[in-house]
Amino acid sequence: MVSAVSTSDLNLDLDLCAQEPIRIPGSIQPHGTLVVVDPGSRRIVQASANATALLGRRGSTVLGLSLNQLIGESAERQINSWLANPDSSYLRTLDINGQRLQVLGHQTAQGIILEFEQPPETEGETLEAYYPRIGRFMEDLPAHEDMASLCAAAAREFRQISGFNRILIYRFDEQWNGEVLAEDGDGVLPSYAGLRFPATDIPPQARELYRLNRLRVIPDANYTPVPIEPPLDKGGTPLDLSFAALRSVSPVHLQYMRNMGTLASMSISVLVDGRLWGLVSAHNATPRRVNAQARTACDLLGKVLSQHIGARQRGVYAARRIELKRVESELLTKIAGSDSFQSGLGNHTDTWLKIANASGAAVLHDDLLFTAGVTPPLDRVRALTEKLHQQGADSFVTDSLGQQWPDFADIVDVASGVLAISISQLHSSYILWFRPEVERTVLWAGDPREAKQVQNERLTPRNSFASWKELVKGRALPWSEAEIDSAVDFRTAIVNFVLRRAEERAELTSQLQRSNRELESFSYSVSHDLRAPFRHIVGYTQLLRDREQSLSAQSQHYLDSINEAAASAGQLVDDLLNFSQLGRTALSVAPVDMQKVVQEIIRSVGPDTRDRQIEWRIQPLPPTNGDAALLRQALYNLVDNALKYSRDRAPAIIEISGEQLASECVYTVRDNGVGFDMAYAHKLFGVFQRLHRMEDFPGTGIGLALTHRIIERHGGWIEAQGAVDRGAEFRFGIPRKGASVDG
Repeated sequence: MVSAVSTSDLNLDLDLCAQEPIRIPGSIQPHGTLVVVDPGSRRIVQASANATALLGRRGSTVLGLSLNQLIGESAERQINSWLANPDSSYLRTLDINGQRLQVLGHQTAQGIILEFEQPPETEGETLEAYYPRIGRFMEDLPAHEDMASLCAAAAREFRQISGFNRILIYRFDEQWNGEVLAEDGDGVLPSYAGLRFPATDIPPQARELYRLNRLRVIPDANYTPVPIEPPLDKGGTPLDLSFAALRSVSPVHLQYMRNMGTLASMSISVLVDGRLWGLVSAHNATPRRVNAQARTACDLLGKVLSQHIGARQRGVYAARRIELKRVESELLTKIAGSDSFQSGLGNHTDTWLKIANASGAAVLHDDLLFTAGVTPPLDRVRALTEKLHQQGADSFVTDSLGQQWPDFADIVDVASGVLAISISQLHSSYILWFRPEVERTVLWAGDPREAKQVQNERLTPRNSFASWKELVKGRALPWSEAEIDSAVDFRTAIVNFVLRRAEERAELTSQLQRSNRELESFSYSVSHDLRAPFRHIVGYTQLLRDREQSLSAQSQHYLDSINEAAASAGQLVDDLLNFSQLGRTALSVAPVDMQKVVQEIIRSVGPDTRDRQIEWRIQPLPPTNGDAALLRQALYNLVDNALKYSRDRAPAIIEISGEQLASECVYTVRDNGVGFDMAYAHKLFGVFQRLHRMEDFPGTGIGLALTHRIIERHGGWIEAQGAVDRGAEFRFGIPRKGASVDG
């Protein structure tokens, strides 16, 4: 059950303040009365306890009376006229039961709420009288060039209309702290110009109510609340007084007012694009009532101020966006002529930084990191992008990185402010801008740390509003909305650039594939057609030697030279044919016993190495999955190379080993031969590439290229390590079953 509670009876628990039922306080302020009318029967279903006395009715209650019985036929007729075509609210001064009353009305799901107030004795102006003043203020708006001047002029108008001792106009920052932008006062109350009020002064649910209901008036902070009777409607729900002018306010707030030295207040919300931008807060040292017409005039003035502030902010935003769009276009033009967008950014750092008005920037893409200006160490930039990727952040904006993510408190000197945008949905690829920590002094209206104080085992709102200085660290200048939107737009342009380059690479790859297929076809045709002529040359030289027994020694030497050259050329043609056929035939994938393959290779090279001293060191080899014939060819080529380049060693040591990993099988062939210089390792797997003279080590120069092609077609990899006169080692990996294999 909801009931009225006086401040003297309340245990002021500020921990519960944020959960206070401020919309359903169950009571109203006593300077007026309230009734709830059933829309169908037009009878009074709920009323404040003072309704009978203030409305001049005889009897103990107004509950159950018809609207006509309560206010009379004339007043009922005017209210019925409003209900026939209801505006958002109703405001009239009516004659009710022999007295002049101001009537406010609005409709809710629980019924028609009517509020009645007696005009204050000091009332001297009607609503129409305020319009010329507001009109002049609107005409003078263009003359105020900055926000401070505009708010100062508005504060003067609010005080002239309301008559309060002091008017404050303040706006909320991102943390909902209020910063006083303008003040107008008569010297009765202390000045708070330039000070800040902590967010704890106005709980979140109170801010939301300020957003929904622009106006709130408290004529006397020492009032005794008047309860609603009955406290619940027929559905068992407390009466929602969110839009009621007489709504009773939080006892904690009343104590806050008394601590501040103000016994009357009025608040007008400043809304910009539907968001609570700030408040106009009117204070008086003594109780003060403001008539409904003056309140309405202040509400109208608040709407005018809100619209003008919104228009100015949109104008500033638009101008800044145009400026940043010009910078973006300039940068994209420069990037278009670069090899990559990363290098384009790195080569035009000044323009890159201007995109978000930053002191440092970085881009990480394809594991390449470029930086500009003042940035954190590279390892911390990578750690930050990895954190963003783990969080799934498409964009990230902060002016206090160390407070938000304490793991990065070590870089706040250069990166308290971070603006990051993702340029890949799959990888940790980001463009980031950085701003350094800016230490600054903030003046508060009282120590914000004393928002809660314990007195006599009760929590009370803070009671000190004296100027208090705080040195703020760990924060950068905040990113503006225009800068954030500029970064997001830039991300779109970069993603389009990356996609366009990817399409260009895909087209180039397609052209290369076509060229390779044509080259393979040509190589196959040429090598196939040349095989027969070279065999004929070898055959005819042998026939000529057998038939002409009387040839001189010189002629015999010529025939031997022809025979050797033709045989060598024939071997080259055979190798070319094998190489070209490799790209034209599909793989026959099956389990392969690599131990058995190595034994076959050792037997096949046995006749040619019979006279050599060779020490074979064969370790257990795991089986793999692939084309058995091609894998045998690849391994044979490596073993043959090892034998060839270790022929001058006694003994020649040939080691063959393997290991089975989670995703692949890795095999190694190692020898103690002449080795090679690693500076030329990149040439090893090219066609016709040789690191030794042919006179010293004969061969066609295709064997390793063929091996590389075979391993590549199996989806694997191959690498070589060596040193001059210290042997060579070749390692290759084949994906295990289930991995990608070209077949």
